[in-house]
Amino acid sequence: MPTLDPEIAAAQAQLRAAGFPPIDVLTPTQVREGARRQPQPAPELFGSVASVEELTVPGAAGPLRARAYRPRETSGTPPVIAFLHGGGFVLGDLDSHDGVCRMLSQEARSTVVAVDYRLAPEHPFPAAAEDAVAAVAWIRDHAAELGGDPARVAVAGDSAGGNLAAVAAQALRGERLAAQLLVYPATGGGRDFPSHAANADALVLDAGTLRWFDGHYRGDPGDVRYAPLAAPSLAGQPPAVVGVAGFDPLHDEGVAYAEQLRAAGVEVVLRDDETLVHGYFGMGPVSRAADAAARRLCRDLGALLGTR
Repeated sequence: MPTLDPEIAAAQAQLRAAGFPPIDVLTPTQVREGARRQPQPAPELFGSVASVEELTVPGAAGPLRARAYRPRETSGTPPVIAFLHGGGFVLGDLDSHDGVCRMLSQEARSTVVAVDYRLAPEHPFPAAAEDAVAAVAWIRDHAAELGGDPARVAVAGDSAGGNLAAVAAQALRGERLAAQLLVYPATGGGRDFPSHAANADALVLDAGTLRWFDGHYRGDPGDVRYAPLAAPSLAGQPPAVVGVAGFDPLHDEGVAYAEQLRAAGVEVVLRDDETLVHGYFGMGPVSRAADAAARRLCRDLGALLGTR
């Protein structure tokens, strides 16, 4: 029986001892303000990049803030990875995922363009999905202008961002996306999976928090823009790296999506890290196991893009 990574357990015990209330008793504004007050790990703990550039990309309803991270180590023109952050469609921004984008750029030896899509509840479903498709399509079409290789454009995201990355890959099927990285993606659209019950009290993402996020985004479980697993076919999707965590309610729906991709003839690298929790992609500074697993996922994507 796998046991929780002890370094993550210790870090979470410290947070619980601080007396923070659970997310599901707070408003989105309160949670966002609390997150902004939390100190962020130093960027160099994640990775070193050659440059960081603030820019805008088109969304479905207007321009979106974005940030480009260019790698130090390249061999020729680097690939471009469009990155969509997690946060349950309610939380997260360019700053919350600054470190993981640096890590992804370094480990995949690629230019990463992070997109600040619209959030719920101010912009419920399908706003985030529509922004993701529009932004990824623009990044794909303007890869050369971004200093990247237009033949090697990928999409990546964690949690809600993994959902949006899968949504964008489905919407742009056959349109020159080279690969996708889905880190503990939400794919089921409210369908019940055994890991939901098994990890109902898990650290970081528990059943109450999951319901809180779903209630604010209010997606349609029959719409593949909310539930990528509902797609009638995944044939023609780009090769995928899928990462899941053992102590995560979303574990089984990530595995199910990887299996559905494989059944459709898509090349899939599935990494199942049994001792980790939802959110491990950004936990490198507090957990050696999380750091190793996250960097391995980034290098797996680099391998699909030909940089590793």
